Amino acid sequence: MKINFLIRFFAAPKHEPIRDNKAERNLFARRALIAFIGILVLTLVLFTNLYHLQVLDYDKYQTRSNGNRIKLLPVPPTRGLIYDRSGKLLAENLTHFGLYIIPEKVENLDRTFDELREIVGLTDEDLLKFNKERRRSSRYTPILLKADLSEEQIARFAVNQYSFPSLDIRPYFERHYLYGEPLTHILGYVAKINDKDAERLKKEEKEANYAGTADIGKLGIERYYEERLHGRAGYEQVEINNRGKVIRKLSEQPPVAGQSIHLTIDLELQLFITELLNGQKGAAVVLDPQDSSILAMVSSPSYDNNLFVGGISGSDYTKLLNDPDRPLYSRATQGAYPPASTVKPFMAVAALTEGVITQSTSIFDPGYWMLPNSTKRFRDWKKSGHGNTDLQKAITESSDTFFYQVAYKMGIDRMAEWMKRFGFGMPTGIDLHEETAGIMPTREWKQKKYKKPWVIGDTIPVGIGQGYWIATPLQLAKATAVLINNGKVNTPHLMKEMHGADIEYYHDPLLYEDIREPKKEYWEAAKRGMYNVINSAAGTGRKAFAGAAYDAAGKSGTAQVFSLKENQTYNAGQLRKELHDHAWFTAYAPYQQPKVVVAIILENAGGGSSNAAPVVRRIMDYYLNQRLPKLTAAAQEKVDESAAEPERQDITE
Repeated sequence: MKINFLIRFFAAPKHEPIRDNKAERNLFARRALIAFIGILVLTLVLFTNLYHLQVLDYDKYQTRSNGNRIKLLPVPPTRGLIYDRSGKLLAENLTHFGLYIIPEKVENLDRTFDELREIVGLTDEDLLKFNKERRRSSRYTPILLKADLSEEQIARFAVNQYSFPSLDIRPYFERHYLYGEPLTHILGYVAKINDKDAERLKKEEKEANYAGTADIGKLGIERYYEERLHGRAGYEQVEINNRGKVIRKLSEQPPVAGQSIHLTIDLELQLFITELLNGQKGAAVVLDPQDSSILAMVSSPSYDNNLFVGGISGSDYTKLLNDPDRPLYSRATQGAYPPASTVKPFMAVAALTEGVITQSTSIFDPGYWMLPNSTKRFRDWKKSGHGNTDLQKAITESSDTFFYQVAYKMGIDRMAEWMKRFGFGMPTGIDLHEETAGIMPTREWKQKKYKKPWVIGDTIPVGIGQGYWIATPLQLAKATAVLINNGKVNTPHLMKEMHGADIEYYHDPLLYEDIREPKKEYWEAAKRGMYNVINSAAGTGRKAFAGAAYDAAGKSGTAQVFSLKENQTYNAGQLRKELHDHAWFTAYAPYQQPKVVVAIILENAGGGSSNAAPVVRRIMDYYLNQRLPKLTAAAQEKVDESAAEPERQDITE
């Protein structure tokens, strides 16, 4: 190894070859060009991205950026008010203060809720409502945690607010019904929006208009005119800090308040009838026959609709559901009963027009009617019968036997067709969703319902408003108005006018065709029979209307709750109260120029002429003598004489 080292050490040096500068310059140039192109490409990519960020996608990224500090807060509209026909307020909006929370901004919800129990009296029921509302609310939306704070609760929270940066006290409106029970079945109520409501609003693409709104119309006028009463939501564009607190308002789109409604209801008349029916199950409908506007519509018993506004408690709702008097449903529009003898004037018009009878047709009434070639008897309400009976006597004294014969000759097909034209067996068209169509029986209906064919024995009781036939008090009132107007059909309605924003709205739907075939003399014959019911010595309503300051016409009806057997006799004293007959009466006055129609049903009250007719008399006295302009001196003298008479029997047995 030493030798090799020495050889290399003393050997002559070797020289490197001469460098190629040109080749080095070319290599450098190529490398520089490649680097320049790379830098240029990267620069172009950078500027392209900047162009997309700053120009093409500017709005999108600005929104994303502003979303961290700018929020759109929905501003719910003020709900429209509801008035009666003379401008008396029925439904208003009261201001309350509530504690609102943004759950996503709270680190420990359970601990916060525990602390608030001591400060504002937070309850389990409050938390239950909060959780329901949270499920349907969008993120970072303030949710009502505690409603209707008292001044003391507000003060206690204000002292401790520094500990709850994501909670705030805000004002809100809550619906209030000034008269409660008397108007519940007309006005209905608003209540909290539930999952079903939210799904429907989403399906109808109305979800945005209800942002920030907690309530929606559930029943009655509140539900039927919900879209107009609600109004249109607005919004505020605000700047917020990292805790969700509003720093300043940037812009605003104000909400459009809901429209206010004026109903056709006469509040004083409504309250009077409510008091009159207190303690009695039943319903009364009062309308103006000129246009079928509803002056009063009472269902008894009722309930306080204010219970549902803030969310009814479980115990209160269970109590209403289990009440045997069933206050939750409207007997005026949903209560269906056999209309009984009140339909005889309408049957008379149909039979005269069809040529089944004439005004001089007369039969002998022995107290029953028998089917040809049969031993089955259909009994008259008067056991001894009415003797020789023509049309006027049949209506005046309410002969069942006469109308059994009419039903037999007309048949169910023609009867059903005619009575439907009077409005039976179909909705009246009133501006409420809570209405039953009742039943006007037909062959097809029985086959579908009972899977049995129609027989002649089914037809006969239909002639006196019994059998399968059921109707509502509103349908009877509408049919009476059709008779008064010689076949002109007006739709019963509660809307008088609607104001708000820049429109006025009047409810005047034309849903059904007029009845044009009957001659005028046929209409007059039926009305004359109703006049005799009240004004002739044998009339079933004579006693109830004795001494009235006006001429009235009417018709009583006594609806059986159950069918009697062949040899069974009705004895109210031996029956439970709920098996007693229902009492009907429909009437109008004054006879020559009618201004009011009253139809009434009193459940299990007994005979219509002895129990329902006196109530109709008191309603007409109140409306015609007090609510309308004063009568002449002579008419007022008759009223005074009537007032001096002994008080008549109560509406209950």
